[in-house]
Amino acid sequence: MSTRVGPARGEDLTEILALLEGSGLPREGLEGHPALVAREGERVVGSAALELYGSSALLRSVAVADGRRGEGLGGRLTREALALARERGARRAYLLTQTADGFFPRFGFRPVPRPEVPEEVRDSVEFVSACPGSARAMFLNLTEGAR
Repeated sequence: MSTRVGPARGEDLTEILALLEGSGLPREGLEGHPALVAREGERVVGSAALELYGSSALLRSVAVADGRRGEGLGGRLTREALALARERGARRAYLLTQTADGFFPRFGFRPVPRPEVPEEVRDSVEFVSACPGSARAMFLNLTEGAR
């Protein structure tokens, strides 16, 4: 069965939240923001979400189901989410990670000190309370071409 990546539907939220919990990722602050899912049939096997703040985007909730990791789904979701951020007018993307700082550089992300992240992104639930202060902030200039 093929895996499709596309916009999340309202009824996907329960599966997305379970996927995030199983991946040890924060669930807080996800509602109300655009999300993508990787779907196999009707089953959600991966997710990625964006929080948009003017010309800045916060990439979050990139997760792939156990047993499906290593198949490139996380990369597909990340590329699709970054394309969506560009379509919505974002010029910069940020993220926080504790465990995937080796994954995101392949898309052009680089570490950035938290104080250099725009205030509107730092004020997000993800930065304020969902992720610990030890999570590494990363930055990508979205105007330097798609990866």
